[in-house]
Amino acid sequence: MSYKRKAVKSYFSIAFGCLIITISMNIFLIPYKLAPGGVSGLSTVLYYVFNGTIPVGILMLILNVPLFIIGYKSKGRSFFFRSLFGAVTLSLMIDSTAILLSRIINEHFITYDNSMADPDLLLYALMGGGIMGFGLAIVLREDATTGGTDLISSVLHKLFPRFSVGQHLLLMDGLVIIFAAIVFKSFKLALYASMSLYVSSKTIDAYLEGLRFSKSLLIISENSELIAKRLLEEVDRGVTGLNGKGMYSKQDKTVLLCVVKREEIPVVKDIVKSCDEKAFVLLIDVREVLGEGFLPLRSSKEVQANN
Repeated sequence: MSYKRKAVKSYFSIAFGCLIITISMNIFLIPYKLAPGGVSGLSTVLYYVFNGTIPVGILMLILNVPLFIIGYKSKGRSFFFRSLFGAVTLSLMIDSTAILLSRIINEHFITYDNSMADPDLLLYALMGGGIMGFGLAIVLREDATTGGTDLISSVLHKLFPRFSVGQHLLLMDGLVIIFAAIVFKSFKLALYASMSLYVSSKTIDAYLEGLRFSKSLLIISENSELIAKRLLEEVDRGVTGLNGKGMYSKQDKTVLLCVVKREEIPVVKDIVKSCDEKAFVLLIDVREVLGEGFLPLRSSKEVQANN
């Protein structure tokens, strides 16, 4: 794939991600004063502070300008222009579709009755956070952002390396939610916004890191040879023997390392229990497994070629 074609595809993906974020904000978050952190959340609060006179998209663009200026040197030219495109596109989409989406929902989806007087904010927070996270993940996958606090978090991490980027980001998002609670005079809205932020972050992790969870097992047993044989034959999974030593008994032990899929865990437990009821088993979550029996191990060039 040529460089220009890859660039066009990347910018198209960023625009698509911005569209998804727009749907989340204009349908589930902004109308119900849910401000789940970041520049988008701060812009939502300011939108109501100014009584809707300044659109959310414009406010986001204004707030992002100094962040981009600060983050330009630290993030690089390519990242800067991709993120600038994402920020501008998102701002324009939010303002241009706000009225249209509101009109469509009001005319075709909302039934005006007593039940709408107290909307289910939990549902809006969960859906809004999930959809926003999906859109953000698409943008992040293209090595870009829509601006916001993640840029300034990277800068603060360089100034204060004692704290991670995630900790800086969590702090700033928390301050935005607290600010929203003060402005809207509602602790309840702040809690819903926090829930939306949590769902959004988990959705981003799931999309970027994958949903193919597996389990890594470390098995310490006096019957390690028998357990390894049965795992190879009955579960058809590779087993590696690691040299270990009991620091209390001072005896050499063989520690078995085996990676299995989630649905295979009950079978593995039954095998270990039948071989040695005193065995010590440690199960560790594994986000992604590459190799025989799982996903194929491919080089970055092969991945780019398939994309």
